[in-house]
Amino acid sequence: MLGWYPGHMNKARRQILEALPEIDVVIEVLDARLPYSSANPMLAELTRHKPVLKILSRADLADPERTREWVSFFDAQDDMRALAVTTTQARELKRIPKLCHELAGQVRADRDVRVMVMGIPNVGKSTLINGLAGRTIAKTGNEPAVTKRQQKVRIGGRVALIDTPGVLWPKIEDQASAHRLAASGAIRDTAIDYVEVAVVAAAELARRYPEALKARYKLKSLPEYAPHPEAGLVEADGPERVDLLALAGFDGHAILAEIAARRGGLRPGGEVDLHRGAEVLLHELRDGKLGRLTLETPADIPPEPEPDAADAVGGDGAEPA
Repeated sequence: MLGWYPGHMNKARRQILEALPEIDVVIEVLDARLPYSSANPMLAELTRHKPVLKILSRADLADPERTREWVSFFDAQDDMRALAVTTTQARELKRIPKLCHELAGQVRADRDVRVMVMGIPNVGKSTLINGLAGRTIAKTGNEPAVTKRQQKVRIGGRVALIDTPGVLWPKIEDQASAHRLAASGAIRDTAIDYVEVAVVAAAELARRYPEALKARYKLKSLPEYAPHPEAGLVEADGPERVDLLALAGFDGHAILAEIAARRGGLRPGGEVDLHRGAEVLLHELRDGKLGRLTLETPADIPPEPEPDAADAVGGDGAEPA
């Protein structure tokens, strides 16, 4: 479902590697509604030796209690701080230069702290930079991958920022994260199955925020999930997939059908237009019309995979020369 990796993103990765030796601090901009899923593991690998400031953007759309959990989680990591902000609110950004200096440690008095700003597409990087600069420096837009090249700008507090294009990774292994990213708008709508993403989102919202979902769409009940008796036969010949509806415990198909029926998706003869329901749910979720919601907590972070045999003995699995 998610194989989107344009050439400019591969170029951005090379540019990041070239610039990193001169960088003091990395700012990674995350979506406060999904701080784990919106953190690019490729960027984490590239910047593992640099102090990092995690900016949780769109905090005004996220659940405040969950946001506090995430800030505490990141603050507990070595060489890492976190700050939740609404990137369009300049007053909320004033702490960022000071935090960058604290993370950078001792820097020569005759130069700025050099900060690289990173993040996946459509997470608010350009809006953050414009807010810090107090003027329009970086192009913004309500779609992924607006920034196409590195941009440099000096801001107050003796900080020099380098903006980078939003970078997704070639393959998103965690399917729960993939669906959350798609639901949030981080991936172009043309690259996703709209109905599939909305079905999973409906089930997840039923699990995490049942009252908000019922109130928004006037739903009397939220049907629990029951697997189709022949589902195993259908997927027997294909790749193994996690049953995300089973994990959520709710029937996302039935919920989405009810939303569609109530929001202009009921066709003549009683046929339900699921795509109409998907459009309604995903657009309203992204716009915050269901309330302040967060789609994951630190408890949802998967455990680290066990090293394979080659890693355990320090080899790379290659045959000896």
